[in-house]
Parts: sequence; structure tokens; C-alpha cells
Amino acid sequence: MQMPPIPAPGLLIAFMACVALATYAQNLTGFAFSLILLGLVSLFHIASVSDTANAAMVLTLINAFTYFRARPGPVPWPLMKPALNGGTVGVLAGLILLASLSGGAVAWLRGLLGASILLCALLLVLQGTPRSTLSNPRSFAFAGALSGVLGGLFASSGPPIVFHLYRQPLDREVVRRSLLLMFAFNALVRLVVVLSTGQFTWRSTWLAACAIPVVYGVTQLHHRLPNRMNPATLRRLVAGLLAGAGATLLATAWQSIAQSA
Repeated sequence: MQMPPIPAPGLLIAFMACVALATYAQNLTGFAFSLILLGLVSLFHIASVSDTANAAMVLTLINAFTYFRARPGPVPWPLMKPALNGGTVGVLAGLILLASLSGGAVAWLRGLLGASILLCALLLVLQGTPRSTLSNPRSFAFAGALSGVLGGLFASSGPPIVFHLYRQPLDREVVRRSLLLMFAFNALVRLVVVLSTGQFTWRSTWLAACAIPVVYGVTQLHHRLPNRMNPATLRRLVAGLLAGAGATLLATAWQSIAQSA
């Protein structure tokens, strides 16, 4: 049996550098891992969106496991149960949508990813005034479903649930733990479907295997040596990185669409 080709060392190193940056941003903000990773990898053409999304599912689970292990505490299951239920439906819908897209829709998919990244950057900078009371379970379920659709398409469940949780009268650590739980749950649902349908490629396996030590190491390092930079400055830096990647993806997607028209 012939072994599958191994990605070039240079591409693996570049991928791991993107993973390190995305993991660090995730630990600072509670989200943005998959968005930054997919944005940078697509921007520099390191790997395909599908292979990166597959690897991101595994890395999201590793990141959540490492974070919860490093910071023991209650997991917000009761708070997030409606969002998790909605997310399950959304992930399945996103995967169905992804499977129905034709080859000519790749540029539109890339544009949608770019728009999602830009929205995530905007939400990070403009974190609105929190509500005085907690939203009802239906709103959690709706936000979870929207995030699940993005999770099914890109393995990235960012903007809807991020915006929803940052508006709640919750401690920031609760928000961070809730986001990690949501992302890990959606990643697990997507991973089960992808594995059962044989869509997890050998290239995805190589990317994930090489990056797992990076995710674990960066997360552990962040907890042992926490960054003392002003939180607002950190948010702007992460938002700037997201905005640059998102804008570039939108521009390239628009160029491809215009050429094919």
C-alpha cells in the first residue's frame, strides 16, 4: 500500500506558525482560533480550506481540553445547553450546504469566510454594552444555530455566539469558558460526521498531528506566563490581524468571481 504524500516541510512549518498565533489569540480572547487559522492559511495558500477546517476541528478540541485542564472550574453546561442543541442542528445544516456547493461556488465560500472574519474583528473591537438581564434560552438556541452553520461550513463557529455572549451580564471568564465549550462541541459534532463519511484526508491528519504539540505548548505557556499587555491593546491587535486576513480573502474572492462572470 502506497503511503500518502507528506506535506512539504516548509508548508508544515508555516502551518504550525499560524496555529501558534491562532492559539495565542484564542487564549487571550476566548475565540478567533479557527477564523485566524483559516484566514492566514487561505491568505498564504498553505493548505486548502477543507483540509485546514478538518485539522482545526481536532486542534479546537485539544485547545479546549488543555484550557479546562489548566484552569479547573465549572463547565457552563446549563447556560449553554440551548446553544449546544441549536449548534448541533446548525452544524448538520452547514455540512449539507457545503456538500451541495458546486466547484464554481468556492470563490463565494471564500468570500463568506472573509466576511465572517471581518465581522469577528468588528465584534472584538465593538463589544457592546452588556444587557442588564440574561437573554432567554430561545435566543441562545438561535445564536447557537447560526454559529453551527458557520461551524459546519468552515469548522469556525465564531461571530454569532461571540456577539451574543459578550452582550450577556456574565463574567469574562464565564464567557471564555462558554465559548470554548461551544466551539469544542461543534467541532466534535462536525468531526464525527466528517470521519463517518470518509472526508477526513491524510493531509488533514498530517496537519493536525504536527500542530497538536504547538496548541498544547502555547496554551500551557500562556497560563504560566500570562501576557500583561493592556486588554484593549490586545483586542485591537487581534482585530487588526483578523481584519487584514478577512479583507484580503474578500478581495481575492471578488476577483475570482469577477473573472468567472
